[in-house]
Amino acid sequence: MLTLIAVGLVCGALFLASRFADEYQIRILNMVAIYITLAVSYNLINGITGQFSLEPNAFVALGAYSASLMTMTPLEKEMNFIIDPCVPWLAHACVPFLPAILIGGLTAAIFAVFMGFPVFRVRGDYLAIVTLGFGEVIRVVANNAQTVTNGPLGLKGIAMYTDLRWTWGLAFVTLFVIVRLVNSSYGRALKAIRENELAAESMGINSFRHKLLAFTLAAFFEGMAGAMLAHLITTISPMLFTFFLTFNLLIIIVLGGLGSLTGSVIAAIAFTWGSELLRAVEEPTNVFGWFTIPGIPGMRMVIFAVLLICAMLFWREGIMGRKEFSWQWFLGLFSHKHKGAEIA
Repeated sequence: MLTLIAVGLVCGALFLASRFADEYQIRILNMVAIYITLAVSYNLINGITGQFSLEPNAFVALGAYSASLMTMTPLEKEMNFIIDPCVPWLAHACVPFLPAILIGGLTAAIFAVFMGFPVFRVRGDYLAIVTLGFGEVIRVVANNAQTVTNGPLGLKGIAMYTDLRWTWGLAFVTLFVIVRLVNSSYGRALKAIRENELAAESMGINSFRHKLLAFTLAAFFEGMAGAMLAHLITTISPMLFTFFLTFNLLIIIVLGGLGSLTGSVIAAIAFTWGSELLRAVEEPTNVFGWFTIPGIPGMRMVIFAVLLICAMLFWREGIMGRKEFSWQWFLGLFSHKHKGAEIA
């Protein structure tokens, strides 16, 4: 009951924001929801299952390109593909936004299945290297597949269908599905694989199948988040999907706590708002009209890298560790404070 009330309050706040907030603030709220979806999905494979992978940028790219090509009209594609024409079977394809989002997620999930068969034959650092390579392969292919992705020119003039209803709706669905999954017997099997894969296999758990299914589900939601992102910023190119996107998500799940979905949500909110606040360090700043401090391009990433290092050194379990939000824990905080006040 309390959960439904909380969701209702959030929906009410978002409704008010859509009515009274300016365009910049609404854009930030949309980015918060997209990062929540990406972080929770990424934490499913990295934190819950314990498989250190570095490929989210690939699945986001697949979802973004797939959905964008599906929603663009034939005329818009003709105006984009000025060097080489788009392949005929894709040039005339055009579907509404919702089917396009699902196509983006399914495209990423299908690639995840084919990728998972060779990838999950290795473990540890080798897994990270292979998935990192896969992400770079997808980006390079997007940069060179001129008749499908328009190469380095990217896609421009994508319809801005994404709004607060879509982004936060996807974030709520992602949270609901993954929380239910983690609290099921399937989720307990994933945690067993994280703690000791050999012991889990000796207990009859098919580790390869469980890892592949978790990987595919995470890719599905990452692909849909990529579709939302493309229809929010309306312009995409291969340079948008570099390793820096994966690095951002890695910062979020480490700061929030590997294995904690609650931590991923909190860290995603903090990271998105922090990124906007730190824009000032990359732009010239006038101090009281006396002198100007020059901006340093890329300084935001340096600051976030330092935060990640500090978190690894002094706050190894992140904000939440592996703990999750519960109403009993939340209400207990207030009861302890009340008891402390009475004693005082």
